[in-house]
Amino acid sequence: MTTVETVMGIPMSIDVRDDLPQAQVAEAVAAAFASLHAADRRFSRHRPDSELSALDRRELAPGDGSADVREVLAIGERMREATGGAFDVRLPGGGFDTDGVVKGWAAERAARVLRAHGLRTFCLNAGGDVVVGAAPDGSPGWNVGVRSPRHPDRMLAVLTVAEAAVATSGAYERGEHIRDGRTGAPAHELASATVFAGDLTTADVLATAVFALGEAGVAWATGHGARGVLALTADGRLLAAGDLPLAR
Repeated sequence: MTTVETVMGIPMSIDVRDDLPQAQVAEAVAAAFASLHAADRRFSRHRPDSELSALDRRELAPGDGSADVREVLAIGERMREATGGAFDVRLPGGGFDTDGVVKGWAAERAARVLRAHGLRTFCLNAGGDVVVGAAPDGSPGWNVGVRSPRHPDRMLAVLTVAEAAVATSGAYERGEHIRDGRTGAPAHELASATVFAGDLTTADVLATAVFALGEAGVAWATGHGARGVLALTADGRLLAAGDLPLAR
């Protein structure tokens, strides 16, 4: 059973392979999407009634935000410190850009909702960032393609994963939206950065951090929660570190 909805302006899908009553699966999927939509309402930069917009207008202090907002800002602050400022959810002119945290964090929470409803064999795809449960019967895991930023119809690699997550950051879809917080300028050393980790919050944040740090971030990420990293440099070199479960 596969269900697709648009959340945060991007298509997100949940593919469930558990042999469970359809009503149970439908309830779990609906609850997971409700969790994703709730995160969008809270963190959207495009909704004037979102909590993030209230922070940007300084109608709300960061410490007075909801538990969710405080958690996301804390993740951003820890990553700012870990990267020496390269990753930063605070914008130079004031305000916040939590996009480098929220999508992976929200999708990981939605995966927890699926598990809480008894689902075990699932794939949640949040606009190309993926968190999966147990491997489908008869397979070593879910195949997750890493698209080439230069040739969208080709794959740089295919990873076979179970009970894990994969996230990719790059400038090939949304343009130069990832900046190096140390300089305020767009990051430019890498064309894409993919991180394989145990959860999607970690994978998504680290993928953005690696992209901001550039080549030095590839090895760095394996000491900060990444199981494996795959990056393509702006001049076409492929860099890898850690354990990458390449499909065979």
